[in-house]
Amino acid sequence: MKAKDFDQKFDEGQEDVIDDLDLLSARRVNQEQKRINVDFPQWVVESLDREASRMGVTRQSIIKVWLVERLQFESAQNGATSN
Repeated sequence: MKAKDFDQKFDEGQEDVIDDLDLLSARRVNQEQKRINVDFPQWVVESLDREASRMGVTRQSIIKVWLVERLQFESAQNGATSN
């Protein structure tokens, strides 16, 4: 199916387009995972674990969320100062 036909089918909303997608090979651009190792002092790990437990999430989740928040903040700050 051509992209134009797919877009039209989607935009009209009269048919489900899910069957036209190859979900096994689908990926999100810039969302590929890459494993890294980071060493933290013991007190940082313990603090992360306490906060993660309080929030009901894993240590890895809280690290990811906090890093993304900080990167977005820095990006917004740098964008605001460059104008």
